[in-house]
Amino acid sequence: MLGRIRDEGLSRSQVMDHISWLSDVYGPRLTGSPAIQQASEWAMKRFREWGLASVHQERWSFGKGWSLVRFSAHLVEPQVQPIIAFPHEWSSGTKGPVTADVVRVRIASEADFAAYHGKLAGKIVLTQPARRVRMLEGPIILRMDDKATAEAETTPVPEPPAGGGRVGRGNDAAAFRQKFPSGSGPRDANAGRNPPEITLAVEHYNRMMRVLDKGVPVTVEIDVQTKFYDEATPNGFNTIAEIPGGDLASEVVMLGAHFDSHPYATGATDNATGSAAMMEAMRILKAVGAEPRRTIRIGLWGGEEQGLLGSRAYVRDHFADVDTMALKPEHAKLAAYFNSDNGTGRVRGVWLQGNLAARPIFEQWMAPLRDLGVTILGPRSVAATDHVSFDNAGLPAFQFLVDRLEYNARTHHSNMDTFDRVQREDMVQQATVAAVFAYDAAMRDEKLPRKALPAPQRGRGTAGQ
Repeated sequence: MLGRIRDEGLSRSQVMDHISWLSDVYGPRLTGSPAIQQASEWAMKRFREWGLASVHQERWSFGKGWSLVRFSAHLVEPQVQPIIAFPHEWSSGTKGPVTADVVRVRIASEADFAAYHGKLAGKIVLTQPARRVRMLEGPIILRMDDKATAEAETTPVPEPPAGGGRVGRGNDAAAFRQKFPSGSGPRDANAGRNPPEITLAVEHYNRMMRVLDKGVPVTVEIDVQTKFYDEATPNGFNTIAEIPGGDLASEVVMLGAHFDSHPYATGATDNATGSAAMMEAMRILKAVGAEPRRTIRIGLWGGEEQGLLGSRAYVRDHFADVDTMALKPEHAKLAAYFNSDNGTGRVRGVWLQGNLAARPIFEQWMAPLRDLGVTILGPRSVAATDHVSFDNAGLPAFQFLVDRLEYNARTHHSNMDTFDRVQREDMVQQATVAAVFAYDAAMRDEKLPRKALPAPQRGRGTAGQ
């Protein structure tokens, strides 16, 4: 059966077609937008065509949805130039084209606001200082070479807790990056009441700053049209389907990836790739006639970009309340959860998430995949994507370790996250490996081992952030 899975996955892959539909046709897939609903309907249609069972959506409260209707921005003075930019998610609109003078502000404390009282009405405001644009140096294309592999296979001693944020890597001409939560407006009753907010390519932003520093007026024309969607029914949802199991059908192996994306591009490598790989893994298993002992279920999560909201809702509804660690009956039935969310690279192994008892099991599963480059087991816990929601509930949850390629340097949360950045050979491998892992986990006599049950989250901050 493993040979048949490999042959179907490598020789007759449909993964790139899935990615194109998700990114080219339905991208971007912002949670709460019509596009993600359309993408889910397309995915559910595919699941039914492949013969998957229990195809459905599971909804959870998200707040108001949002979509961009139209946007344009031009520098008018001192010279005409189209501006590379994008409105923030849940930004209000301008109610038609607006031409206005650009001003800069220097606000470092609450007291600084008083200096601008009554002076900014009708202006376009630059709120940040100019930002240095460094040359791209060091590894732009990140692959797991010997040095990176050696680092991944160790667990560093953590530094003592300290304040401060994390600095992003990479600058690209005509690329802008804006990460949650600073790039999102309110989704509650205040949605649409704030002034329109726009992120600019750093080169275009810096040009305006330099011209203003010379005492030369800057004028910009912008047109922002947006639409909000009330939550008559919950705007958040996950898309679920499964292959029913045999003698262990009440136990479940899950494959998952976040289905949503930011709207700056089409969400190809973040995360149409992961979603398509997991979809393709399910197609492969059905195509080869796999009869798993355990049920194999796919979860395509919404709201990951706003804080793992979809996977957290699924864990809450099915497995446990992480605030109290009150467990539900399904908690004992999950054999394993595998996640993909780091771009278009091939799977090089698995992050063990501190679950060291899983190491010998994965070593056995990886032996027939060494020729495909699957060789690494990283012992540490990694964060910031949906397997964390399961791990926080004491479930055996793992993130595939992949070559990052351009993910950090260019595509992650940027306007370059398009289908053209996806690498076909790597995606074919990724989907095939996911299918093998799902099948192995579904056929094993025992569920995967678990770590000790975590302490309740209540009083320790928000889970998954």
